[in-house]
Parts: sequence; structure tokens; C-alpha cells
Amino acid sequence: MRDSFNEINITPLTDIFLVLLIIMMVIAPLLDQQGLNLAVPEVVNQEQITKDPKIMNFSVTSDNRYLFGEQEIAAADLEATVSQYAKDYPDGLLIQVDDNAEHGAVVKLMDSARNVGVTSISLAR
Repeated sequence: MRDSFNEINITPLTDIFLVLLIIMMVIAPLLDQQGLNLAVPEVVNQEQITKDPKIMNFSVTSDNRYLFGEQEIAAADLEATVSQYAKDYPDGLLIQVDDNAEHGAVVKLMDSARNVGVTSISLAR
């Protein structure tokens, strides 16, 4: 009669795990090198903001409305408004954000500015 099979051969399994471990050890240092290049913003006083007419000032209120100066801008018209005034304000865009404004509202304004070519965007509270 034939002997019954009572043991599992784990040698191929161990070989696979060792090969995977070596692959991960080679790849892991390469994964840390990816990232974003961020420029650290400089500190600007409130007096400098109001005296510099070359910066486009938008406000995002606590109820997520957009204001350009005193004029309210609809969310659908953000890109057109930023595009219209971008030529008059070459130094970029300053977004003054209320503490209770939603993150999505601010990102929508930033995306609209990036889409029309504004490269300098700053945030203020």
C-alpha cells in the first residue's frame, strides 16, 4: 500500500517569500523619493495686503460664497471672472478665507485660478 501524504513541503513557499522580501528591499528606497515641490510662503502683514493693488483679492465666506472686492461671484462664474481680471493683477491671487469656510470651496477657487494660468496663489485668514 502507498504511504499517505502527511507533511506539506514549505520550501517553495519560503523561496517565494524570500524573493518578495528582496524585491521589497530594493524598491522601498525608491518610493520615498517621490513628493511635491512646495514653496514656503512668506509672512505678509494685513497692511501690505490692502496697499498692494497688483494682487487680485478674493474672499471665501463662512457660507461658501465668493467675493471679489464687494461683488459676489457665482461658483459657476469663477473661472471667467479670474480670467477677466488676471491681466490687471499680474502679481497673482490672494484668497482670504473665513475660518468656517469649507475646504472644497477654497480648492474650487484655486483650481479655477490655475486653469486660467494664475501661478501665484496665496491664502490668508
